[in-house]
Amino acid sequence: MFFDTALLRLFSKGSFQDRYGHNAVLWRFYSWDPAAVSLGHGQSAGEIDEKRCRTENIDIVRRPTGGRAVLHADEFTYSFFTETRESNAAVYAMVHDIIRLALRRLGVETEFCRSTPDMRKRYATAESVSCFTASARNELQAGGRKLVGSAQRRSDRALLQHGSLPLSEKYRMLPDLLTSDDPAVLSAVADRLERKTVSLADLTGSAASFDTLCDAMYRTIAARTDAAIRYLTEEELTALL
Repeated sequence: MFFDTALLRLFSKGSFQDRYGHNAVLWRFYSWDPAAVSLGHGQSAGEIDEKRCRTENIDIVRRPTGGRAVLHADEFTYSFFTETRESNAAVYAMVHDIIRLALRRLGVETEFCRSTPDMRKRYATAESVSCFTASARNELQAGGRKLVGSAQRRSDRALLQHGSLPLSEKYRMLPDLLTSDDPAVLSAVADRLERKTVSLADLTGSAASFDTLCDAMYRTIAARTDAAIRYLTEEELTALL
């Protein structure tokens, strides 16, 4: 999360564009080791059981973007950085369309969510502690169940969008890491995760590897652009910070 924040700052200052070209964008793909709970930018850390997380070797981090808690365990995580005058909504839809086409290469059909719930009203409820239990407009669903959850942060004309694609059902362990002592709340969160979300393994019968997702994303991005694509190491990016 620190690295995503630092890369957004690079785009905001223009340092990345100075090095790689005025119209350059950056895709970053990563996973988590150890697993971690990420909190939304304004979410209270008190909602997560720190002691239980420590016992289970699960980190707790804070995202630069909004939303609620996500358990990043066995997943494909992406970040997209750009400097653009396009609206946040337009970028949101474009990024998810590329992910949709990449998933199609793996035989997984998804569709856009066509509505957004009243987030202010939802966040007023105790069971809203989990980010994955609500879908925003143009997020990706399979059979009406959320598969990809994303969030954004803008700094001037620079925009970060990052999100999670669960490879297995491990993200559904989140209710076990909450501090709530209300069984009804914990049951509601678990029920929503079960009914309203889906993993790649649920759809294919087995968890696709991280490298398989990376390859599908690369092929899809290459097919959608005439620009040259360059692989960057973490060391190359860190040298710009």
